[in-house]
Amino acid sequence: MLPTAIFDRVAAAAGLVLLFPVWLAAAAAIALEGSGPVLFRQTRVGQGGRLFQLLKFRSMRAGLAGSRITAGGDARITRVGRVLRRYKLDELPQLWNVLRGDMSLVGPRPEIPGFVDPQDPAWNTVLEVKPGITDVASLVYRNEEEILAGAADPERYYRETVLPAKLAMNIRYLRAASFRLDLKVILWTVRYSFFPAGFDTDRVKCFFFDQGST
Repeated sequence: MLPTAIFDRVAAAAGLVLLFPVWLAAAAAIALEGSGPVLFRQTRVGQGGRLFQLLKFRSMRAGLAGSRITAGGDARITRVGRVLRRYKLDELPQLWNVLRGDMSLVGPRPEIPGFVDPQDPAWNTVLEVKPGITDVASLVYRNEEEILAGAADPERYYRETVLPAKLAMNIRYLRAASFRLDLKVILWTVRYSFFPAGFDTDRVKCFFFDQGST
């Protein structure tokens, strides 16, 4: 087993134990709000095109139809869900996905099958590695919901503009990826999760693509 894979699983196990109080608080808040099951499961595309069930804390009301893309102001998002999404706490259950071997801590975010084109060389490159809980593209597009809220057709804008940009960033990062660089992604992710008001897209791009990956 590669050292990175060992680190992923050890860190995921530690995170599950250390963050257990946060899990309990989030689960209790979701349950009290009565929006549906505490955990949300969704089929995503993993390494080599293998499908797996990604886990999240529920942040939207169950049973409501809507777009596959979530834009800011989506009426399906609950009050608790807004807090979870702002601080990215809804992603915490994916530590279990990492422990299972479905994901890594750092890697391209996994997409739903409808947005993955297996004929696209860019997708073939991205799917060579395990998807991750976080990556540089996720940091750059941390305010993605706000961006999509300003689009006339959020799903189309995501497919034609945001997703190609993410794929390009993923490929660029993968070419220079290292354990040290992955640690920096994790630290920046934690930083902006606790202090989202200080988020600066240009600073992230500059750090990773003008300095960190050279």
